[in-house]
Amino acid sequence: MQSEGARTGRLSLLLDQFDRAREMAQVRLTGLGDEEYLWEPVPDCWSIRRRGEATTARAFGPGEWVLDLGAPDIPADEYAEVARQAAGGMTVAKIAEDWSVSVERVEEILAHTGDPEPDKTPVTTIAWRLGHLHYGFAGGWEWTFGERRQDPKLLVDFTPSAAVALDRFWAVLDRWRDSVATVTDEQLDTVGFSQYPYGSDPDDPYVDVLSGANLELIHHMAEIAVLRDLWRTRFTAAG
Repeated sequence: MQSEGARTGRLSLLLDQFDRAREMAQVRLTGLGDEEYLWEPVPDCWSIRRRGEATTARAFGPGEWVLDLGAPDIPADEYAEVARQAAGGMTVAKIAEDWSVSVERVEEILAHTGDPEPDKTPVTTIAWRLGHLHYGFAGGWEWTFGERRQDPKLLVDFTPSAAVALDRFWAVLDRWRDSVATVTDEQLDTVGFSQYPYGSDPDDPYVDVLSGANLELIHHMAEIAVLRDLWRTRFTAAG
């Protein structure tokens, strides 16, 4: 393995991007309380809920609290990625398997012309966003640097405590970052270096997987930041 001081330019760029995003996120999440963490700004939000109170089709988690998850589909902003997968030689059946949708749904997307209609996606709570990121990074580590056997959806014990959730989340990010820093240039180019079972990781060079992980952290933290702004101004905004 390479030492961090000798890592390649590509890895340095990705680690620096990750470090900056994590630093901004930690500052932005300072002072997060339980009520804000679980705040549902509109009806029918996705969040974390006690197992017996879950209403979504595929809510999951190993303990008392589960993370909302609806029926599988391919969002509109991923249509181009599906087209790239097909153009790269991936079969329709394999694409359908990766996205947990039917072959007919993939064929429908590949036949689509023009701009797709925007998705009608649920509004999600801060608890949901953090939980989504947590199990993604925990699963990404397990299926790259760990034993590659545990279901990512069973790795995180979701909690209604903001402080506990954040402590666990930062620890998972630190473990991820420490392991990624050891990756060699050859491993960056290795297709299937990550075997994360939900998505296209086994079919992608690891450098693409890392880029995608950074994007997940950045865009979900941006959403959390907006929710924090809305929470702060919820009683003072002009009606």
